[in-house]
Amino acid sequence: MMELPATRAGHIGRALSATAILLFLAMPIVIILVTSFGADGIGTFPPKEYSTHWYEQMAAPGGNWATSIALSSLIASLTTVFSLILGATAATALARGRLPLHTAVYGLVLAPLLIPQVVIALGLFLFFEPVGMLGSPLAIALGHTVLAAPIAILIMISTLRGIDERLEDAAASMGANRMTIARRITFPLATPGLIAAAVFSFITSFDEFFIAQFMSTPDTRTLPVLVFNALQFDVDPTVTAVSAVLIGLAVLALALVALVRRLGGHRDGRHALPVEPLT
Repeated sequence: MMELPATRAGHIGRALSATAILLFLAMPIVIILVTSFGADGIGTFPPKEYSTHWYEQMAAPGGNWATSIALSSLIASLTTVFSLILGATAATALARGRLPLHTAVYGLVLAPLLIPQVVIALGLFLFFEPVGMLGSPLAIALGHTVLAAPIAILIMISTLRGIDERLEDAAASMGANRMTIARRITFPLATPGLIAAAVFSFITSFDEFFIAQFMSTPDTRTLPVLVFNALQFDVDPTVTAVSAVLIGLAVLALALVALVRRLGGHRDGRHALPVEPLT
């Protein structure tokens, strides 16, 4: 099909349209970042005076915000470990194995991504409440794993399918067992995918609200729950500082994933990660 030559007006129009869309998408983020440095106590935009007071209040040792950040970090770390274990094993079975009812198993694994989170949160509440585990960081982490593990599995399946299986077959033909192949070939080459799965699992848990809301107690409130309470019962400008930090965390996480995948280059043999000799 013959393409019409692009005109100068067409180039300018596309550039202006793209710029307008990007500005529209970035506007809420910019407003939050600017407002977080406001000195007033009502969170007005634009601020009349600028200060770092709300960041200092957020980081104050022993305060509610610092306690919630520490709790969310602990829960997100546990969720990351659980998600990587489940993600690596399930992805290996789905990408490398010959499972019966493969499609049904794949759909079951990804089902938590389709079910409303409030439904999952209610089910977890009914499961953990009789055993007295409400408010337990371990219980909340297990609940978050229900949401984070499918994401880790998707990333790991994509990573494993991008690894040339002939490398594993060659190692097997030289006498390497399955554990040696996984330890010295598969997982070193899958390192970028593992890091990406870990980052997204951590972010998923750190930002999750519904499960934490259903399973938290007055003594154990994660950061999203504390933010919700601060906005529901009061106007606390510290929320803008917390939101700005979360935005920065998300940007750094995405930049880390992009950097690791670029350095890993598991799809291109010229940039593959070094693999330890089998002998």
